[in-house]
Amino acid sequence: MKILTVDVGGSNVKLLASEGPTPRKFPSGPGFTPQQLVDGLAEHAADWRFDAITIGLPTPIRDGQPILEPRNLGKGWMGFDYAQALGRPVRLINDAAMQALGSYEGDTMLFLGLGTGLGSALIIDWSLAPLELAHLPYRKGRTYEDYLGRRGLERLGSRRWERHVHHVVKLLREALVADYVILGGGNSKKLGRLPRNARLGDNRHAFVGGFRLWEDLPARRQNRPARRKQPTSC
Repeated sequence: MKILTVDVGGSNVKLLASEGPTPRKFPSGPGFTPQQLVDGLAEHAADWRFDAITIGLPTPIRDGQPILEPRNLGKGWMGFDYAQALGRPVRLINDAAMQALGSYEGDTMLFLGLGTGLGSALIIDWSLAPLELAHLPYRKGRTYEDYLGRRGLERLGSRRWERHVHHVVKLLREALVADYVILGGGNSKKLGRLPRNARLGDNRHAFVGGFRLWEDLPARRQNRPARRKQPTSC
């Protein structure tokens, strides 16, 4: 099956077909609507052949539909009939969960996306659990996102922000009994030193996650290799 993966961000929509050579993108923004997404895909993916579509959205997804409107986009994402509008089978997934699925290499993995906000997901033996850790209370009446997201970086400065990243990664890895942590998102590259048992993700893994969403993941569980050792310190 040929898949088109679409990663909808607050500034751009990035897309790649499973047989496409390189990703493409077009602008999104605060007023961006699902109909504009449909129109953009009709223009920018017109010469690609695909049988199904994965769409990663920056909002919680339940039973294949957004349960909240994305904070950094326009309105209308809840209740929109994506399959009818695009003329293909469509699966929706939280954008952080999609990148997590593409980054997964076995065992128990925690994904944290350090971007405008704080995306999060946990995968255990190919079972994906999207998380919403961003808005949980952390310190001084502020949330994890207030410290680790873009606002935290701007308020704290890079050195204090990085100290909180290290502290939160250790805290969450131990609480969730994760073997390793993948740090994705644009701000992850601003870390001078990586936390213990953590490594940088890659935005291209979001496309891999979109392709994997249509695979038979239980079969991957049955054919998994022997449990590997925990990563050493970075």
